[in-house]
Amino acid sequence: MAVTAKQVKELRELTGAGMMDCKKALVECDGDIKKSIDWLREKGIAKADKKQGRIAAEGLARILTEGNKAAIVEINSETDFVAKNDKFLALLDTTLKALINSDVKTVEEALALETADGTLNDSITNAVAVIGEKITLRRFEIVEKTDDDVFGIYHHQGGRIAALTVVKGTDPQVAKNMAMQVASMNPTYVSRKDMPQDVIDHERGIQQALVANDEALASKPEKVKAGIVEGRLSKSLQDMCLVDQEFFLDTNMKCGAYLKQNNSECLMFVKYRVGEGIEKKEENFAAEVAAMASK
Repeated sequence: MAVTAKQVKELRELTGAGMMDCKKALVECDGDIKKSIDWLREKGIAKADKKQGRIAAEGLARILTEGNKAAIVEINSETDFVAKNDKFLALLDTTLKALINSDVKTVEEALALETADGTLNDSITNAVAVIGEKITLRRFEIVEKTDDDVFGIYHHQGGRIAALTVVKGTDPQVAKNMAMQVASMNPTYVSRKDMPQDVIDHERGIQQALVANDEALASKPEKVKAGIVEGRLSKSLQDMCLVDQEFFLDTNMKCGAYLKQNNSECLMFVKYRVGEGIEKKEENFAAEVAAMASK
């Protein structure tokens, strides 16, 4: 049957699929829009399986809070462009709402949560079918606080970095400032007392070796050398600890002093940097062009 431009336009607006795909779907389904949507979804889902080998290292991280509960999530896509797509953003919202109303602990459990599409996994699969890229739920964390605590939230570069803090106190701005500190200065722990002993011992071993191999310190008494080791150890560890870092809004003050000044205490934080730790695939452009030319 003849397919009109108006039908193709309508189907494109409903699905986000390409013009030629929409035209083919309408031809296959005798112009029936609803059947054409299903046809595209079915084809998209079939293609989605082929996308699993691709590297999805772009995307967004986002935080949602409701009362004393917060959820932080990272969803990955293959390109930064798709991360700005309205359907991708809607998927992000769907995921956060599903998570914050649950107590799931693993990605597998999260994917089984109910959504308007059936499950969260169905929502992701449907988004892949429409958008045409691999999309994955990489990680999430659900955080709870008491009435005496406040959440601090900061999204950097539209969600390339997301930082969530829980601060004991009453000032939301203090909590947000700590979230900005976490996003910008990248601490690993709140304080030295939160560090696993093996991390401290490992760094101490490095400093001990450096001092032992320093000829300028060879004649120093062992007690002096031990003091040098501890001094260097403290300096090397302070950047890993939030409270020991220089406060980004006033570098003459440590974050610990800023918190104390405001009768506050940072209890914990979570920071996601999109794509962190994911090995991106190196593309061989010449080989890719040659492969395309041979098809």
